[in-house]
Amino acid sequence: MADFWFYFKLGLTHVLDINAYDHILFLIALTVPYTFKDWKKTLWLVTVFTIGHSVSLILASYNVVSVNAAWVEFLIPVTIVLTALFNVFTAGKGPRKEKIGLNFFVTLFFGLIHGLGFSSFFRMNVEGRDNKLLTLEEFALGVEAAQVVVVLLVLLLGFMMQTVFRFNKRDWVMVISSVVIGIALPILRDTYLVL
Repeated sequence: MADFWFYFKLGLTHVLDINAYDHILFLIALTVPYTFKDWKKTLWLVTVFTIGHSVSLILASYNVVSVNAAWVEFLIPVTIVLTALFNVFTAGKGPRKEKIGLNFFVTLFFGLIHGLGFSSFFRMNVEGRDNKLLTLEEFALGVEAAQVVVVLLVLLLGFMMQTVFRFNKRDWVMVISSVVIGIALPILRDTYLVL
């Protein structure tokens, strides 16, 4: 049971670590267009992201894939900026009604990229373990729990801003997405310079 809590907490801190805020930025950009009435779709998007993240970790843990860390570190802010830009260009265009569409596949792909960014660290932590898949499940549960917390906070903040402070939904999405872009662009520049 101690191992479960260790890897569960590792998943929690992976998402909630303030020094590694790229994960939080992506979650904000991913969920800011949605409201509480869209909770099922939002939860599915976050879960699809976790699945992509986990698949990358499995492939890296079993040495199926090996990637250049500098490229992955560059691609992570690219995913954040692209998601936020999509929000800016689609804000106010009406509700997103597709059940499973491009948004889900893009989120899965972006999850793969984000997982690769953590793969070296994760591989070191599971090295020598008998059951890497069980360890990954424990870690993924922690990631998912932390992501749900972040999503709930984004939805709650959006609800408050739109109902209590009468912030227009379109403006809310555009402002938050623009802030995310503003934070992610320097990360993008810095990671590009390392390539």
